[in-house]
Amino acid sequence: MTYVIAQPCVDVLDRACVEECPVDCIYEGNRMLYIHPDECIDCGACEPVCPVEAIFYEDDLPDEWEDYIDYNVAFFDELGSPGGADSIGPTGTDHPTIAALTPQNQE
Repeated sequence: MTYVIAQPCVDVLDRACVEECPVDCIYEGNRMLYIHPDECIDCGACEPVCPVEAIFYEDDLPDEWEDYIDYNVAFFDELGSPGGADSIGPTGTDHPTIAALTPQNQE
């Protein structure tokens, strides 16, 4: 099990979670952040600092955002496991479903 970032993060990219993560496993896509499922140590440090409440333990993810588990995992299919987000910086890409979304979370 791991933590998952869901829809409330799309087009927000606050990065408070990135600052809090002790293992640097939160990667920046073009429109949202993604937690690497193999690098995450399940410490939960990221969850309480998310200002839009987009981070959930996988078992606690609301049903409406269940697909975000697959989106987070698939994001790393090509990227692999670089061993830390800092070493690669923003990826400039997203899971295709996220990339195709209309603008989200805009006021």
